[in-house]
Amino acid sequence: MTLMKKAGLAALIATTMLANAALAKVSADEARKLGVSGTPLTPMGAERAGNSDGSIPAWTGGITQPPAGYKVGMHHPDPFAGDKPLFTITAKNYKDYGDKLSVGQIGMFAKYPEWRMVVYPTRRSASNPQRTYEMTMKNALTGELVGDGDGVAKVAEGIPFPILDSDPVKAGEQAMWNHKLKYKGVSARRWANQAPVTATGKYVMVRIKEELLGLYYRQGATLADINNILIYFYQEVVSPPRLAGQVLLVHETLNSQIGPRQAWVYNPGQRRVRRAPNIVYDNPGTAADNLRTTDMTDMFNGSLARFDWKLVGKREMLVPYNSYKAHSADSKVEAMLKPGFVDPDYLRYERHRVYVVEATVKPGQRHINPRRTFYLDEDSWQILTVDHYDAQGNIWRYSEAPSVNYYEVPVFWSTLEDHHDLKSSRYIAVGLDNQDDMYDFSFQTTPDMFSPQSLRQRGIQ
Repeated sequence: MTLMKKAGLAALIATTMLANAALAKVSADEARKLGVSGTPLTPMGAERAGNSDGSIPAWTGGITQPPAGYKVGMHHPDPFAGDKPLFTITAKNYKDYGDKLSVGQIGMFAKYPEWRMVVYPTRRSASNPQRTYEMTMKNALTGELVGDGDGVAKVAEGIPFPILDSDPVKAGEQAMWNHKLKYKGVSARRWANQAPVTATGKYVMVRIKEELLGLYYRQGATLADINNILIYFYQEVVSPPRLAGQVLLVHETLNSQIGPRQAWVYNPGQRRVRRAPNIVYDNPGTAADNLRTTDMTDMFNGSLARFDWKLVGKREMLVPYNSYKAHSADSKVEAMLKPGFVDPDYLRYERHRVYVVEATVKPGQRHINPRRTFYLDEDSWQILTVDHYDAQGNIWRYSEAPSVNYYEVPVFWSTLEDHHDLKSSRYIAVGLDNQDDMYDFSFQTTPDMFSPQSLRQRGIQ
């Protein structure tokens, strides 16, 4: 990009932010509630204290040191392997726990008599680098929503809105931006293998290689410096042979009114790169057999523009957490994937406080799921579960993100995503890297490697 073009884009960003700014910053007194220790709120905006009955403990920093014997590159050993289950919820007793379950979870019990939730002691293990905490606390004083809530301004590196606005509409948008901008490491390379599982338990594994570069998280970066780019994303299908060689490139933006997401695909049969404006919203995800939409990747991604958002509250729920067994190299994928669901013996549920955000499709817009409910972890802003509804208002899909602390970074992030179609009895499990190399957060790359020209060269190779 020429210097003149960069200057023009910077001016456009500044003008648009000024014109569309919706003040969301908090007062200095409010911001002082945030801190690493001794404050009512954690640096990420969570309640530091536990709950009244002690089933949720106080946050004491999360995991700050890897367990003994851990070496970078390993699938992360479970720091809580000695924990014993507290109780198990089944199709016979789930109504006793209804106030701690989502509609989608209740739908799973109604659909699958063998599904269960094994509940363990709550471990508030989420943690982030000190730099993320420092920048998040700065963002609290300056952060703004722009572009009718579909963009952010005056933030850098950290969570943009650790203290949510009192207006539930703004708060809903802010919460989703907090998820979108949660720290993922500056760059990473990973296997994101996925299995679309039939009602009888059959599947063909789709092996997918991904690379990420998040300019937003680079130390010292400003929104003007990164020219509205949040993340560069590269995805290549390695197998099966009929899909191998398909490549997707995405430039995800911070304000879609300034510049919407740009995407390109490489088709090995045609040996050409073409733009892909349909890599958005409810278009099918890569090789997903129509079991997840594009905007279900990472539980939610992309523009907020098609939905009205509302924070409806905060509640205690039983959610997937510290799912190290599902993450382990000792866990074989063929044993984990059962008809209807991931084998519950590999999953762990805990009681945590979550933000509840309702998304309702705007008048005049469309989406195959006109309503969705998102449940965001207070300690990390990771979306842990989602309820998806059909056009008649009935529960259709249930999604969950079993997550772990990648403690060499550290970052709390999903190790799996499983999306269940409660009508067809099918589901897709994403992130099945158990027998592959672990996430590489030391991976070094540059923006040049995410250009359309680079995409063509990679595809031809």
